[in-house]
Amino acid sequence: MTDTMPDRLSINPSSPHFNAELLERGVGIRFKGVEKTNVEEYCVSEGWVRVAVGNTRDRKGNPLTIKLSGPVEPYLKDTAEG
Repeated sequence: MTDTMPDRLSINPSSPHFNAELLERGVGIRFKGVEKTNVEEYCVSEGWVRVAVGNTRDRKGNPLTIKLSGPVEPYLKDTAEG
């Protein structure tokens, strides 16, 4: 697998943008220069992330999210450390 990150990635297995192999390697997200650990989905070309809002869940059991706009920088944690 290459070290290039996709334009869009989601941690939800029912999403068409889900990539289990890439998520197993460890993905980090810098949003507006700050490391975010609660990102559910991101899109680099459109410049947004979806972050979970506390422990709140919708009626299907999925976390409630809000969409934040700004520069998104995804990276692989295994290559950043080593």
